[in-house]
Amino acid sequence: MLNQIRFPGEIAKDIAKQEKGKRKKRKLTQAELSARAGISLASLKRFEQTGEISFVSLIKIAVVLDETETLDQLFQTREYSSIQEVIDERNQ
Repeated sequence: MLNQIRFPGEIAKDIAKQEKGKRKKRKLTQAELSARAGISLASLKRFEQTGEISFVSLIKIAVVLDETETLDQLFQTREYSSIQEVIDERNQ
């Protein structure tokens, strides 16, 4: 089965949608989140609409929403517990 190819814009919009859901779940307005994160309200609104934001601003939002662990794992090297896991990953 082939992995579904997702384009960067789609991924960015999905991340923005997830952020918006977490913001609303915490009952934060856009203005409250932008103030707590130290980013402009315009940047947050643009992010939620288009998925476009600077990486540093995304990190600031993640800090407020307690999602830094997710970002910490972004480019970590995977540790394998068996040679079979390596073979399986290469075959994907």
